[in-house]
Amino acid sequence: MGYPIHSWKSLAGRSVVGWQIRCRAASKLAVAVAFAAVEILGKGQRWRRSERFAATVVTALMVLGLVAGEKVTEWGETLSYPDPVIASVSSPYQRVLLTKRGQDLRLFLNGNLQFSSSDEYRYHEALVHPGLASMKNAKNILVLGGGDGLAVREIWKYPGVESVTLVDLDSAVTDLALKNPLIVKLNGNSLASDKVRVVHQDAFQWLKDNKAIFDFIIIDFPDPSNFSIGKLYSTRFYDLVKGALSPDGFMVVQSTSPFYAKQSYWTIVNTLNASGFKTAPYHAYVPSFGEWGFILAGKKDFVLPTTLPANLRFLNEANLRELFEFPNDMQAQVDAINRLDNQVLVRTFEDEWAHYVH
Repeated sequence: MGYPIHSWKSLAGRSVVGWQIRCRAASKLAVAVAFAAVEILGKGQRWRRSERFAATVVTALMVLGLVAGEKVTEWGETLSYPDPVIASVSSPYQRVLLTKRGQDLRLFLNGNLQFSSSDEYRYHEALVHPGLASMKNAKNILVLGGGDGLAVREIWKYPGVESVTLVDLDSAVTDLALKNPLIVKLNGNSLASDKVRVVHQDAFQWLKDNKAIFDFIIIDFPDPSNFSIGKLYSTRFYDLVKGALSPDGFMVVQSTSPFYAKQSYWTIVNTLNASGFKTAPYHAYVPSFGEWGFILAGKKDFVLPTTLPANLRFLNEANLRELFEFPNDMQAQVDAINRLDNQVLVRTFEDEWAHYVH
């Protein structure tokens, strides 16, 4: 998912989070160097006892500073987020944080809102059901990203599904999805099924090594805000996805906002087309994000499903068709194609969102 439009504090908080992560990394490095210095220099015969003692004191103070730094981080986060912070953890990849006010639970990754429990069902129903409901016998599903388990929750509304492989780089997110009682309640404990295989690996590399074929592939990555993520929206990546897709299968890609970032959105459409897919762009309104875009892609033309699972909260047969209709202010003439050697999407994305986040 992407940038929250209606929460300026969380937008401002991204720079704070980045600073906090850099400070923690620098502090840990300094402590490691200090310990090494005490150990190495302490073995020198000419190093006086007083000097060793002084170095030990400095190291102890650095350790205390690191501990205090975590407290400073927590204090800074209380100022950066509009709702009370109830859980947070720093992984090697990002800062993972939960807030809660009343019944509204929110997950942030590096300050970017991933979901609000008040309306996430709109996003995840729109992400999963238009494509999956159009397939008669989808048995093996691949989810790239989506470590919170909310997309997988929607997948289990199809009894014929036999297996779900979820590839998410960060185990800190899937650990929350499996162990945090509030998220477990929200995702219906979807990842605990013995039909789920969770893989913690870079999706690009995983697809290079993968030999399995999937009937439906859900791609739920963060927005292409840097080159590391931008490669996951490239023709090369989509070529790898195509190799993992069954002849009659479909993939769906979360594709940022066609209203706030229309050039970026239609660049993703072009990139999928350039990779040989037949595409069906669509969008849905999610209050926490605004208008949000998705793209279905397959080796054959997409046909709207005539039925949906029962008891969905947002989608029904009547409003499904409307998702695939774009008003004039969400359309754009775009020729760009995102390739590994140009990463044009990242620059376009940064330019479009800069108006809203600065």
